[in-house]
Amino acid sequence: MSDAELALRSTRVITPEGARPATVTVTAGTITAVLPYDTELPAGTRLADLGDDALLPGLVDTHVHVNDPGRTEWEGFWTATRAAAAGGITTLVDMPLNSLPPTTTVDHLRVKREAAQGRTHVDVGFWGGALPGNVKDLRPLHEAGVFGFKAFLSPSGVDEFPHLDGARLARSLGEIAGFDGLLIVHAEDPSRLSDAPAGPAYAGFLASRPHAAETEAIAQLLDLAERLRARVHVLHLSSAAALPLIAAARAHGVRVTVETCPHYLTLSAEEVPDGASEFKCCPPIREAANRDLLWQALADGTIDCVVTDHSPSTADLKTPDFATAWGGISGLQLSLPAVWTEARERGHALTDVVRWMSARTAALAGLDRKGAIAPGRDADFAVLAPQETFTVDPARLQHRNPVTAYAGKTLNGVVKSTWLRGQEIYSAGEFTEPKGRLLTRTG
Repeated sequence: MSDAELALRSTRVITPEGARPATVTVTAGTITAVLPYDTELPAGTRLADLGDDALLPGLVDTHVHVNDPGRTEWEGFWTATRAAAAGGITTLVDMPLNSLPPTTTVDHLRVKREAAQGRTHVDVGFWGGALPGNVKDLRPLHEAGVFGFKAFLSPSGVDEFPHLDGARLARSLGEIAGFDGLLIVHAEDPSRLSDAPAGPAYAGFLASRPHAAETEAIAQLLDLAERLRARVHVLHLSSAAALPLIAAARAHGVRVTVETCPHYLTLSAEEVPDGASEFKCCPPIREAANRDLLWQALADGTIDCVVTDHSPSTADLKTPDFATAWGGISGLQLSLPAVWTEARERGHALTDVVRWMSARTAALAGLDRKGAIAPGRDADFAVLAPQETFTVDPARLQHRNPVTAYAGKTLNGVVKSTWLRGQEIYSAGEFTEPKGRLLTRTG
């Protein structure tokens, strides 16, 4: 206590043990103690009294497409990390595709890190990519500090990142299992996908990517993971039909984790207007009944965590034709209020949201200094006014191309400020200069 530089005090601090009034002390960017609310502080300690605003650990988003370098007109490190900071996200892990070059070799990782250096408002790590021809590059990438490897089981949408067929998936996963790495997988079976009919109707696009595309790809992945004793993670689960497969695999000892996304939890196929391709993503937003089952799986732990899959493009690629529009939803700045709005309606607490969007995502990436308000962790915080509401205005969003499926929606939860290692990096719409660091896997 005697050397604390900073203390943050709130009537609602979200800790691993639950929500309670507390005073959190910080020294040299690290949390040193979580103390009773009315603790007397040493002279010289700077106090940030947050009143009744909730103090959360900074969110950790492990599924973000920054697209920098190479497609910076879609998104870049400066804009993506500003959007993250405005949304209470203090750490993100960047996906290996949609940038040029993709993060599939150590040299390409170096290019990516050089593009990000000095331009990140929050901490940033990197996934590597598993492609048909880069098995030899996987161990060097692992040793260079990527957090794991992404693979597609169906076409990715960009030519420079081809998908893995069954034999190549086995080869890549076998290599990754050899050093106990993590494979994260876009699991849709290409044989179950079809071309969406041209036109503005969402129903045709939804039918082109049926539940079976996910269930069959996930079944293949789980079988292979069991045989190879490998660690796998299912990305952006949208189909609740796969949940029994996942639960059964875990019961047999398969090391599998699963994520879903805010848009699958808060939006539904029934509400998508004709031509509104801001709702288009792959796998697709499904029916409201399916959404209810995803919430049940979050509650019972079958789904581990919630991430954005922030996948932006230029506005002109979001054409009114669902067959040709780019598939991706931009959600960094809105993910916390979107999930909180729906969660509170379903009887969940902020402690649940923090578990899904901070603690478990940090654990997924092995970020043991992130994801909790506890001594020894980085002093990364989001200050949230959970009862306040706002209406989403695309012009106020920080990502490069302000297209959003949430336009005009009223959401609960206003992010008042965001702190990175004890420094306030965002407050009331204002940002500091970038203070983010580039992270590498240490375990």
